[in-house]
Amino acid sequence: MKHLKRNTFLALTIFAFFGGFAQDSLQQISNIQQYTPSKLIGKGQVDIKWFNNLYTETESTFAEGTQPRQSFFTSTFEFYTGVGKNNRVNLGFIARLRSNVISSANDERGALDVFSFSGDDATRSGLTAFAPSIKFVPFASLSNFSIQSSIFIPLIDNESENGVFLEQKGSVWQNRLFYDHTFPGNKWQLFTELTTELNFGDKDKSFANNSLNVNPGVFLSYFPTTKFTILALAQHSQRLDLGNEFTQDFTALGGGAKYQLTNALNVEVLYTNFVRGNNTGLGQTFNLGLRGIF
Repeated sequence: MKHLKRNTFLALTIFAFFGGFAQDSLQQISNIQQYTPSKLIGKGQVDIKWFNNLYTETESTFAEGTQPRQSFFTSTFEFYTGVGKNNRVNLGFIARLRSNVISSANDERGALDVFSFSGDDATRSGLTAFAPSIKFVPFASLSNFSIQSSIFIPLIDNESENGVFLEQKGSVWQNRLFYDHTFPGNKWQLFTELTTELNFGDKDKSFANNSLNVNPGVFLSYFPTTKFTILALAQHSQRLDLGNEFTQDFTALGGGAKYQLTNALNVEVLYTNFVRGNNTGLGQTFNLGLRGIF
């Protein structure tokens, strides 16, 4: 009888220990679940993101059929730190580097030629824009809704040289509204974004000056585990004429995945395809990003 009581007590103790451990493990969530772009970091924390986008096209709504390939690589570095109390304000900056290459009938360039940095007449590259930035939560009761406001200052002399576009020659006031919702069970998450970009400056220096860009996007994520997610996305861009006599729009669909490499660092890959548009190219994007929260 003593052995039975002792064994029963031991079994209950082991069950309680491992059961509690398993419950704690299930309750733990990773940064890719918790820190969506909607969520701000706390005071003293640092949020660093390095995002790389390669856009390549062989079609355009300006002409019928295929055209010589054009490829545009954008590498964006974002740095934020938490200030104040209650995770409601982050301050930081954004820096943007670009490398673009165009083909001609006699000189075909591949999409990966953007990484050659050859400096010839068919390529351009450099640090193109810098933006001081602030992220804030406007309503204390709605921590999963935030706004990111940035002023992009161009660091280039000419928007295009030898027919190669590099960066807009004008300042841009960008506002991004983020909202996310996690469904019961923590397996599905909906993230929405609305970006507005007010482009201002001399309209003779940039195709985009004196226009407003409105870009909504929807992302649906599924988490097979807390450290891994797959997602589908839909994005639209609409340029409104505010005096430059140029409008533009396109729609892109795609998908991707994110993985939590360490407690601090995660990686993401994304692909999008421009399925329609007006006054725009029709191409594809290949994206790779790293994000660390410390």
